[in-house]
Amino acid sequence: MSNIQLPVQLITRRITKPNLDVFYPVIVAGTNPNAMQKMNQQIYNLVNKLIIDQGYYQDPQTTSVTGYYEIKTNERGVLSLTVINYTYKQYAAHGLTIIKSLNFDINTGRNYQLFELFKPGSDYQKKLSEIIERQIKERDIPLLDEFKGVSPNQDYYIADKALVIYYQLYELTAYVYGFPYFPISVYEIQDIINENALLGVMAVNN
Repeated sequence: MSNIQLPVQLITRRITKPNLDVFYPVIVAGTNPNAMQKMNQQIYNLVNKLIIDQGYYQDPQTTSVTGYYEIKTNERGVLSLTVINYTYKQYAAHGLTIIKSLNFDINTGRNYQLFELFKPGSDYQKKLSEIIERQIKERDIPLLDEFKGVSPNQDYYIADKALVIYYQLYELTAYVYGFPYFPISVYEIQDIINENALLGVMAVNN
């Protein structure tokens, strides 16, 4: 039983102000207090950063923000979640949604950037970019510009045994097509995965 990693326990908190209504998760059990505090602080900081970046505090009278979150993985010592904020400015043609992710080792509270998931020296950017280029062609996704590949701090989340790379609105394609998501099986990239990082445990067959 000692090797079993149970999911962390979460509750939902809410920030409400005029024209602002944002839900976010708080971890309340399932790991050590230091890791829990680190993760909760990073979650709150990200939620607040999105509110700031989307201009609410500069003009709360004419800017409305709604926000929520999604849990993508909560197993095997990995917590992967996305924070989704939608902002509408008065008289704008349409609102704008931003999605950002946090990907934690629940035992340390560390949030992993994309490049940290792979073996040092591995050409992970080339491999991931080739897989995404193939998906773009297969799914006939119309690009705004030439595909520039995957960056070391590219947005991603983990969904069970898949690494999901995604891009913000307007980054790859027109607004009408929404957010481009590219799921990649951990088994397709197993040879370059850092076994001591988040994807290592997801690739184990048990």
